[in-house]
Amino acid sequence: MRRFVPPLLAAALALAGCTGSPGGSGAECTTGADHWVRCTAGKRPAAPALAGETLTGDRYDLAQQRGQVVVVNFWGSWCPPCRAEADDLAGVYAKYKDRGVGFVGINVRDDRDTAKAFEAGRHEYPSIFDPASRLALGFRDLPPVTVPPVTVVVDRAGNVAAMIRQAVTEDELAAVVGRIAAEPAPAGAR
Repeated sequence: MRRFVPPLLAAALALAGCTGSPGGSGAECTTGADHWVRCTAGKRPAAPALAGETLTGDRYDLAQQRGQVVVVNFWGSWCPPCRAEADDLAGVYAKYKDRGVGFVGINVRDDRDTAKAFEAGRHEYPSIFDPASRLALGFRDLPPVTVPPVTVVVDRAGNVAAMIRQAVTEDELAAVVGRIAAEPAPAGAR
């Protein structure tokens, strides 16, 4: 379910993009006609700390993925667009997992058993269990992560390179991930 945004406000936001940031970080991001928010290399906002217990009880910490491109997908088993994009995400994961690209899901507003049942057999990457949606609050320099699905692509330096706040297709996500994965690794990256 999406939140209603008055048409005039939606048009103004689409034209304005998110150049600059409320936190004054100097981030430079724009929203394209394809609904992707893209942040300029060298002027990208830092990804927030994303850590927590996965649906399987393991520990995940985005900081340990520094040097990799990481696709972060906020989802819920109760969310029809999330269900629709699940196979597309799995396809991009399969294509890029051996090319220095990691994936992590963040399961929100869900019950652990229902989320585990939905995730079973769909993909191999972990999902952090975040029923209160607390991790979404860390994305302060971008449009708010309010209603899933939301997909964020973090570059090898740990900065947000792109974001989309709607379901993705395999082709569009692969194009964005491929572009970001092709960027030169920052000095000191593993």
